[in-house]
Amino acid sequence: MIDTLPAKTFPEQPLPRWQRAVLKVGSSLLTDGKGGLGKRNAAALANLIARFRDQGREVLLVSSGAVAAGRGLMLSNGVGLAQRQALAAVGQTPMLALWQGLVEQPVAQVLLSHDDLRNRRRYLNARATLRELLRIGALPIVNENDTVAIDELKLGDNDNLAAVVATLVEADVLLIATDTAGLYTGHPVRDPDARPMPRVDEITPEVMLMAQGGAGSLGTGGMYTKLEAATKTAAAGIDTALFCGHDADTIAALAEDRLRGTFIPAHGDRLVARKLWLRHTPPSGGAIRVDAGAAEALAGQGASLLPGGIVSVEGDFCRDAMVDVLPEHGHRRLARGLVQYDSAHLERIAGCHSREIESVLGFHNGESVIRRDDLVLLTPAAAAPSPELLTETL
Repeated sequence: MIDTLPAKTFPEQPLPRWQRAVLKVGSSLLTDGKGGLGKRNAAALANLIARFRDQGREVLLVSSGAVAAGRGLMLSNGVGLAQRQALAAVGQTPMLALWQGLVEQPVAQVLLSHDDLRNRRRYLNARATLRELLRIGALPIVNENDTVAIDELKLGDNDNLAAVVATLVEADVLLIATDTAGLYTGHPVRDPDARPMPRVDEITPEVMLMAQGGAGSLGTGGMYTKLEAATKTAAAGIDTALFCGHDADTIAALAEDRLRGTFIPAHGDRLVARKLWLRHTPPSGGAIRVDAGAAEALAGQGASLLPGGIVSVEGDFCRDAMVDVLPEHGHRRLARGLVQYDSAHLERIAGCHSREIESVLGFHNGESVIRRDDLVLLTPAAAAPSPELLTETL
């Protein structure tokens, strides 16, 4: 369903409640019109982040502006890859300083590359780092590692990067601050018949055509890439909201979960989407064998896997690896999930009560070995022995 209105303004609509958000801010909102960084829009958005934090909610920031800041400092108009990489390196510090001067919590720079997200170990390390930064109260500011990117600064752009980060940290919503009020049926300036689209339930090719028109002079994306990002987050069970980052009233309303812009809802339940991802994510090759009681608890109650039910650990794997859960005897896979402890530590706490973990290991990553939300039960067809396991039994 696509809602449109005859007027140029967007109506106010309630935004579903959320606990963790990724906020993406583009270059056009952070410049002062003279090539440098400006505080006006950034200050309003920083205040929004503070309001969210006071409400007990978590925000990660994907901020553009490094290349634009570098260009302003160096008075360079270079557009080649090497020039843009150099400008990004120069501009990262003032971009971070801008945000640190506007928020009370410490900011933390996190630079990601395409390889970081393709390599499973680095992907999981990035996720663990971002979660820990949120836990200690820092504001993670994420950007692409432009100085070493080899694909023309692209994951491909900060809109799509924000979608990746939202999926990475299991956010509830992706908030994209734009230089327009939201999505229209046409260009809101050039097309007098353009109508606001407050809600888009499905991003069809027709909707993507409405978004064509390119980016601003300082950006690498545009409304098209924002819809690309929303397509990815919707498939991951994450809502997306597009709103004007220039409008103080719109930003103030957002702090009260009232959106004046375009809402693109997730496709289905987020937990269902996560379970689907867990089912199809490639395993690490490791496995955990559990006793009959643990197997029954997993199958009958959908419980988390606790260390007391572990009989043995197979393979060498790190924390956050995807492992199979097997019965004590046989190779029928019962479940699979992301582990809270690496294989060496699991061998030490196998059979222990959860309250003994810290005394045995000297640290504590949680009471469960695999949390319920990080675990998916397998159907008999999906749980059939893998070819590797069958080979090992011959």
